[in-house]
Amino acid sequence: MSDTRDVLVYTRTTGYRHDSIPAGAAALAELAADAGFRAETTEEPDAFAPARLARCAAVVLLSTTGTVLTDAGRAAFEAYVRGGGGVLAVHAAANAEPDWPFYGELLGTRFDGHPEIQPGAVCVDAKDHPATAPLPVRWEWTDEWYNFTSNPRATGVRVLARADETTYRGGTLGADHPLVWSRETGPGGAGRFLFTALGHASEAYADPAFRAHLAGALRWVTGG
Repeated sequence: MSDTRDVLVYTRTTGYRHDSIPAGAAALAELAADAGFRAETTEEPDAFAPARLARCAAVVLLSTTGTVLTDAGRAAFEAYVRGGGGVLAVHAAANAEPDWPFYGELLGTRFDGHPEIQPGAVCVDAKDHPATAPLPVRWEWTDEWYNFTSNPRATGVRVLARADETTYRGGTLGADHPLVWSRETGPGGAGRFLFTALGHASEAYADPAFRAHLAGALRWVTGG
């Protein structure tokens, strides 16, 4: 790709819409600019076109829910991922494109509800990864603690952080409950995909630790 200096922040929803999307989009635009990228926030499915994606160092799916891509957009996005593009999926992006097998395979699982917002603990497993290196090994945090239909670890992802289900009510995956994970995609693993289940509340995007988490994730998916 000739000029991959853009970060496309996509915020379209056709299901539940998080109130935190504006704060998240603003934070991600700031973090992208800090890293030297041009950020564009859009809800237009037409942005998922081959020529547009060819300029992107990364696509961020920010709490996208429901079917958010057209058939043409799906084809362009799949080609982008298979060709080595970078993708950062945040929070409710786990609930996007529910009937598209490719996205389910990329994510490695599907969203399966959540308990009430409450404090809990995040256990960081990968202190050598840019997305989790800034975080303490045990991170006290308040969020919607997403459950999933299956453990994505079985699909070959690298789990970077887990939920400690003993610290909150309503977890369904047990002792191994992934919250943040990554996988390499595309030719020779040149592409990168990272999902973080965190980021429900608007105030999260002003929190220094969470912003450092997103900044590291963005750096990694853009090839840093």
